[in-house]
Amino acid sequence: MSSSEFPISAGHTRDVTINIRAKKNQRDLIDQAAQIEGKSRSEFMLESAYEKAQNVILDRCFFGLDEVKFQEFMALLDAGPVSNEKLKTLLTSKSLWD
Repeated sequence: MSSSEFPISAGHTRDVTINIRAKKNQRDLIDQAAQIEGKSRSEFMLESAYEKAQNVILDRCFFGLDEVKFQEFMALLDAGPVSNEKLKTLLTSKSLWD
């Protein structure tokens, strides 16, 4: 999913404040990276946090498959569970700390 699907629109006024505290070395590193990209600290931090948030959400919601892999995936789902004696033994045995 591209950043255009989660837009940060430059044309809209930002209407909420986000406050965070940081260590000096963290702030200095962020400032250095922001300067390299020609951005303000706030702009750099907001874009970075926003991109990270997108990735976290997409990692939990989406995975892409081509047609062949999708059909294999669906066949595995339709087939149901396969008997696994080692797993059955593990799940039914008494643990060492019990």
